Amino acid sequence: MARYLVVGSGATGVHFAQTLLERGQTVELVDVGFERPPAPHPDADFPKLKDLLDEPERYFLGDEGRDVVYPAPDAKPYGFPPSKGYVFRRPGEVSIVERGFSPLVSYARGGLAEAWTGGSYELRDEELAEFPFDGAALRPHYATVANRIGVTGVADDLKRFSPFTAPYLEPLPMDPHSAWLHARYDRRRQSLNAAGFHLGRSRVAVLSRDLGERRACGELGRCLWGCPRGALYTPSLTLADLVSNPNFTYRPGLFVRRVLTAAGQRAVGVVAVPVGGGAEVELRAERVVLAAGALATTQLYLQTWAALGRTDVALPGLMDNRHVMIPFVNLRRIGRDVQLASYQYHMLAMAIDTGDWRRDVHGQVSALKAAAVHPIVHSLPFDLRTSLRVFRRMRAALGVANIWLSDTRRSENVARLQVDRDGAARLVLEYGDDSSDLPATHQAIARTRAALGELGCVAPGGMARILPRGSSVHYAGTIPMGDADLEHTTRGDGRVRGFDGLYVVDGAGFPWLPAKNLTFTLMANATRIASELD
Repeated sequence: MARYLVVGSGATGVHFAQTLLERGQTVELVDVGFERPPAPHPDADFPKLKDLLDEPERYFLGDEGRDVVYPAPDAKPYGFPPSKGYVFRRPGEVSIVERGFSPLVSYARGGLAEAWTGGSYELRDEELAEFPFDGAALRPHYATVANRIGVTGVADDLKRFSPFTAPYLEPLPMDPHSAWLHARYDRRRQSLNAAGFHLGRSRVAVLSRDLGERRACGELGRCLWGCPRGALYTPSLTLADLVSNPNFTYRPGLFVRRVLTAAGQRAVGVVAVPVGGGAEVELRAERVVLAAGALATTQLYLQTWAALGRTDVALPGLMDNRHVMIPFVNLRRIGRDVQLASYQYHMLAMAIDTGDWRRDVHGQVSALKAAAVHPIVHSLPFDLRTSLRVFRRMRAALGVANIWLSDTRRSENVARLQVDRDGAARLVLEYGDDSSDLPATHQAIARTRAALGELGCVAPGGMARILPRGSSVHYAGTIPMGDADLEHTTRGDGRVRGFDGLYVVDGAGFPWLPAKNLTFTLMANATRIASELD
């Protein structure tokens, strides 16, 4: 029997497990673990791949075009390709009732970070004020994770918003559009900074030089479809390394229903069911660690209470950063050539100083390169032939600024369990105060558009999209960590109050959300907790 049983193979689960293994502990990791399909022609760049594939339309758009994003009033302005379908595949047991909240959940080998864009930002000391530990306690673990996964970055104007303490790799060469924007910012820095706008290089979990078996970015332009070189970090890469450790056991194909408890609410294992069907199984360990992602961990926690006779538990404080997409056109790049074989995701990041660090805005700026173009073409107000001609002319000038606002725990935003008459359980997610930050959101949009204007770009106000809650995938807050001895909370070391031997190490334990990508901090915090356990 393993000392630790970890549920979930996402970013927190694998780094928690790796830290324990490095300390000589025995770890069993249970997971649904839907697998990524093999990458075809791994050495081919984007243009060559289209020529080499027998059925490129199926690879890029899915069977019968099922992954095309068609225009509709409620359509998202982007889509995931068929090769990422495994990330969002749900077992039959998963049922979620969404009320004002549109989440993405993953039961893939590697979790939701199999589809992330790699943004990796440290939190400032003040942003950790509501956590039961300070920045000094977390900095060494940012360094540990950075050494493991490889994060590129430079100390620039964004250092004041995200500390630069971890060992960062040199960044990738910028694409021409990003380089143009960066140079324009350098010339306008004084006036832009005076307006609170700051621009710099993205900090991204992508390799600019080889690391172990992973190869440096080859600028193939295939990031969206899944990096075939392992340059863009995903947790499944760490999991593949862990399976060779004799103290590690990986059990895929199991959907965990609840924590198994003994007398005194002591966690002694989990109850799971095979994904392909079959009877329940029990897996036992000395300690149980929930690292399934904030929403799946929340459901496991609620179902554990339901098995103990408490079906009325409601967990307030559900959080997700407000996410806005702001498309723009760089007029001076209209008609330029586009290099499709290049790193596809954001190379620039931005921050807006609001005068209150709790309300500062974070963003990432992407130049359009080898992205899926059909959502853009379909949105143009012309016939298809004309839209394609216009798009080709404008492609090198197009970009998008994704911005995020912070979120706080509020009683109106609740996760709870709904048990049907047949005993089936549904996770109910309610975000009941979606208008609370709209004035700050509109102000952030206006300030971003103004800054883009000073950079020589046009960002039409009508094209900015305030995405539904759940779109940023920065879920947190349902079982928050803190010093107060309250029910349905965790201690600083991840221990769940009210249970002996049960730990939460993912975003469910975060007490608030700064306006930054969360994954780097999630990995660092899981590593911190694992390093402190006996």
